[in-house]
Amino acid sequence: MPESQQQPQQPQRPPRSGGAAPGEPTALVLGGVRLADGRTVDVRLSGGRIEAVGTAGSLLPGARLDLGGYLLLPAPAEPHAHCDTALTADMAGPVPYAPGDVQRRTVEAALLQLGHGATALRTHVRVGGVHGLRSLDAVLEAGRALRGLTELSAVAVPRVLTGAAGADGLAMLRDAVGMGASVIGGCPDLDPDPTGHAEAVLDLAARHGCAVDLHTDGDDPARLARFAAMAGGLRPGVTIGPCGGLSRLPAEAAGRIAERLAAAGVTVVCLPQGDCAGLEHQGMRGAPTRVCAPVRLLRAAGVRVAAGSGALRDAVNPVGRGDPLEAAFLLASGGESRPEEAYEAVCARARTAMGLAEVRVEAGFPAELLAVRGDGLAGVLSLGYSRVVVHRGRVVARTSAVREYCDSAAAAALDLPRQTRPQSGGEQRPQSGGEQRPQSGGEQQ
Repeated sequence: MPESQQQPQQPQRPPRSGGAAPGEPTALVLGGVRLADGRTVDVRLSGGRIEAVGTAGSLLPGARLDLGGYLLLPAPAEPHAHCDTALTADMAGPVPYAPGDVQRRTVEAALLQLGHGATALRTHVRVGGVHGLRSLDAVLEAGRALRGLTELSAVAVPRVLTGAAGADGLAMLRDAVGMGASVIGGCPDLDPDPTGHAEAVLDLAARHGCAVDLHTDGDDPARLARFAAMAGGLRPGVTIGPCGGLSRLPAEAAGRIAERLAAAGVTVVCLPQGDCAGLEHQGMRGAPTRVCAPVRLLRAAGVRVAAGSGALRDAVNPVGRGDPLEAAFLLASGGESRPEEAYEAVCARARTAMGLAEVRVEAGFPAELLAVRGDGLAGVLSLGYSRVVVHRGRVVARTSAVREYCDSAAAAALDLPRQTRPQSGGEQRPQSGGEQRPQSGGEQQ
């Protein structure tokens, strides 16, 4: 049975910005936390980086957050979000795209994902059409408002880049790069000339030194083969996703494509939780298939595979959670990856795909960390409810879950945390109001 613990002790309040405020501590020690290799250690953070890792109780004095019973991991990152459409599933009528609405949704979605542990997020934003660059401008403004809490980068995603209609799309895409979109995207499947669309994106990215991130279902082997041939060697890098169509191809054909993608250095971002708003064409073919890319096959061929969340409670997935640990859980529970590989897909592989620095729980590395209540990685992916999130060396989010049971002989015999307190005369009444907490520390997940 998981051990019962009280809430982690509150440390001295960290500064509100990336630097230290006058009179406030510049270092924070995460005390008594467990690492993935089984060691229990203290970890000192300073200046946005990990300063030292020592035996439990050795890194004193200073501001301290006791994390006994927690597993400390490098923080995950979200490589495939759609913040501009997030949280719209329950809206009556058309989704509002006024800049204020888009900015509000983006901030709320980014903070939800930060609470789950993602300290960096890449969001795809449609440019062109009736909305022009207004949505992108609102997302970039949201990123500036979130600075110090999470890192938000934007992918500019046009729909048509070829033919007469494509001239406006290309001009809009060039303007988007000038505004601050750090990644050039696109939807080849929605263009009358998919190959020409991909070629235009790759050419523009090469001239501006931008990364590429394309939406594609990946169900056309010949098209993917041509794309791999064009993308080989492009720096800073090329990502495609969610590629669920690869799972519908014969294994032999999918294997050949995987080998070509690996040779070209293309990263595939899969979406274990379902498709996303970038694949509207599936609506014309019928209901979305909700098929994840064949991760095991891709990894066997040497393809770098990251995992993202995709839709967050929008029309495509009204119950999307935006939780990297759920994406890893689905990969592991579906047999596509071992737990360690599944977490790597939402952490190290996702960070690499996004051009972020490597994170390890070792001195000198960035202090981008996630502490999750649990004994080991498999348990964390199964029941990782309580979380403490660290960005740039300070705690930016925490979630605590307390589980209690009604009073019963079974609960008493197993010493389970209970909802009731003894009253005079032997009567027991349930606690009222707010979060239920046991008198001796409930079972926390």
